[in-house]
Amino acid sequence: MSRFKSKSVGVLLPFFLLAVAVPPVFSKMRKERLDLDQILSHMNESAKHLKTLSADIEYTKVTVLVNDFATESGQMYFRNAKTPDILINFQAPAPKVILFKKDKAEIYQPKINEIQEFDLSKHSQLIQQFLLLGFGTESKAIRKVYDVKYLKEEQLGGDTTALLELSPLGESLTTQLSKIQLWVSEESWLPVQQKFFEAGGDYSVARYSSVKVNRNLPSSTFQLHAARDAKRVRM
Repeated sequence: MSRFKSKSVGVLLPFFLLAVAVPPVFSKMRKERLDLDQILSHMNESAKHLKTLSADIEYTKVTVLVNDFATESGQMYFRNAKTPDILINFQAPAPKVILFKKDKAEIYQPKINEIQEFDLSKHSQLIQQFLLLGFGTESKAIRKVYDVKYLKEEQLGGDTTALLELSPLGESLTTQLSKIQLWVSEESWLPVQQKFFEAGGDYSVARYSSVKVNRNLPSSTFQLHAARDAKRVRM
């Protein structure tokens, strides 16, 4: 495994998964029970209309061995394009901004006044496999990378959700993740919760709220507003 995959991808993975796992727009309420193909079709159809998205995020990283729960909260912003722009702005417990733009990722930590830079250009295939999680890719393309199962219908936070489980098929993904679970609202076709299981046993849980789609987001939204003297470190 390359140094990038073993270290840099490991650092970026939780943030990238948060950024890519949100299907976009609302559909009419329905009551009939759907199968897996119908669920994926609804998610893919709604994704076709996505232009921008913003949402509140609560992200919890769980280290199983020491039973440690570390929670961060903030906002996420997405702008659809040939190469999507994605910014995650964590505000608590400490400020941290993660920006994905074109073939680069940056993490800005104001408290230490440092920006970490990651070159993603040589790892487009791995990144594309993560993008399959939420941007309306056809079901057959998703199934080339993941074994997708519909586990059950479940009530979660007042929403009726379809619980999906994705198990990665390729080695590039299995070294990072063993499986992913998505709780998708059957009213809006937005995920209300995601759970990412790492190969080593630890896991992360993401909760989304106050989701807004197709609102005008200025270009400045997708920029790091760092101090001029911030130190840049290439990873």
